[in-house]
Amino acid sequence: MMEFVQQNIFLVVLALTSGGLLVWELLKGGGNGISTAEATLKINREDALVVDVREANEWAAGHIANARHIVLGQLEKRLHEIEKFKERPVIVCCASGMRSAGACKQLQKAGFNQVFNLNGGITAWGEANLPLTTK
Repeated sequence: MMEFVQQNIFLVVLALTSGGLLVWELLKGGGNGISTAEATLKINREDALVVDVREANEWAAGHIANARHIVLGQLEKRLHEIEKFKERPVIVCCASGMRSAGACKQLQKAGFNQVFNLNGGITAWGEANLPLTTK
């Protein structure tokens, strides 16, 4: 076994890395990832609700137009505000997509059927030159 590993170290490292990435994707969960392009289509064609779970100072610096602002720590208490959107697509965003993954899990547990995590968050949205508002 050791001889195989020594002779094929590149293949072993490649197999371990790809396996680790697959496990990481399974563990992080939190809704289906959605690109900025897919998100704009869902917003424009399917009237998707955007929920921004960032802190107030992040929200004030710029957010997606018509998004609902519910800080991640308050999401469970404020679910009643968005209950009527359970059957519509819901796109959850934060700065990078990490906090929103947790919010996606909460929404799925609460019975929301179509929950999507914005890949790369507001950072990716800005990098795609998509509009942000401070109003």
